[in-house]
Amino acid sequence: MDAIAARRSVKRFTGRPVGRAEIERLLDAAVLAPNHRMTEPWRFYVMGPQSRRRYGAVLGGRKARKVEDPAAAAAVLRKVEEENAALPAVIAVTIRQDENPEIREEDYAAAMMAVQNILLAAAELGLGSHLKTGAVMDDPGAREAVGVAADERIVVLINLGEAAETPGAKPRTSARERTVWLP
Repeated sequence: MDAIAARRSVKRFTGRPVGRAEIERLLDAAVLAPNHRMTEPWRFYVMGPQSRRRYGAVLGGRKARKVEDPAAAAAVLRKVEEENAALPAVIAVTIRQDENPEIREEDYAAAMMAVQNILLAAAELGLGSHLKTGAVMDDPGAREAVGVAADERIVVLINLGEAAETPGAKPRTSARERTVWLP
């Protein structure tokens, strides 16, 4: 309960590297997630500085396309590329895309449970985390930067590191307001 209550989406990290042993502990927690049919659909890509930079260039390029001024667009691209390269650690979580839509949905749910295990284990280790999702996950350049196989889907990227600042808790609706008790 303490890790659940303490977990926050951290956007700024110190320069302290996240070691391989720490990442391996997070991944060991991830694979303990429940998964129907024991498909173990998840794959983890721990991105080094070069792959983080390549991914940042793809993401920056997507953001730069929304900027009309060419010089400002180039600055956006460089900024996003540099920010991603400087992240202490990034884990891309993917799932193998099963042909059966029911299994595909179950596998996605299992992968997100694995992600939650990573986030809670990171909080327990004193690491901050931030999930990154969106249309960029399907971008061919992003897929290439991560190195995913053709039959895999990128579910989320998890930025990790020692928090430079930890945001306060955001207001949440109580469970009571979202619960229906059935007879």
